[in-house]
Amino acid sequence: MGSKTSTHFGFTEVDEAEKAQRVAGVFDSVAPNYDLMNDVMSGGLHRLWKAFAVRQANVRAGMKVLDIAGGTGDLAGAFAKQAGATGEVWLTDVNASMLAQGRDNMLDRGLMIPLAQCDAERLPFSSGYFDIATVAFGLRNMTRKDVALADMQRVLKPGGRLLVLEFSRVWAAIAPIYDAYSFNVLPWLGEKIAGDAESYRYLAESVRMHPPQDELAEMMEHAGFDSVQWFNLTAGVCALHVGTKY
Repeated sequence: MGSKTSTHFGFTEVDEAEKAQRVAGVFDSVAPNYDLMNDVMSGGLHRLWKAFAVRQANVRAGMKVLDIAGGTGDLAGAFAKQAGATGEVWLTDVNASMLAQGRDNMLDRGLMIPLAQCDAERLPFSSGYFDIATVAFGLRNMTRKDVALADMQRVLKPGGRLLVLEFSRVWAAIAPIYDAYSFNVLPWLGEKIAGDAESYRYLAESVRMHPPQDELAEMMEHAGFDSVQWFNLTAGVCALHVGTKY
């Protein structure tokens, strides 16, 4: 009998296959209130973090851009406007509920871009196709981050860049306050606004299980990215990592 491989779902140890199912359940639950909860949870800061990522991406007309785990489409929408009619921007997500929200948001903004429901570990795109790939607040939910990063590297052109925007390790001085907010206030807000405390408790736990800034940079280097740098945002609550394909 083959042994099953375990991983973490928040603070709970689970089989890899089970994690994918549990994460899907979380995002099926939070999808209808995802944008509202992001605004409430972060005090609107997530919009500034994403705007910073968009500026760092520096997408130009005609570029091909892949937004992975793109959710409700904040980044993809911004990139579509920058890439223009000659560019190509894909919005992808493994979760159908989140992708449907993203599609609706794009249509509400008058944007029609291609979408694909796909797993970041097995991207359905040709090697060397994209100029830019991004993943915002999605990497920490992936079961095998190293495999996903390697496939993101595969679909980029030589010299193409990957941008990873993710919750990260906060400065030690504010960690007690941040923990109190994450494990007490955040689930309470989830219950009051979305009727789901447990999903937001998982989201808080998943942040603590995500690699800190230096470890994620090393993972990106091992996946084939060079000149990896990161920017701490809001005292390390969030960080943007940027790497260039060899």
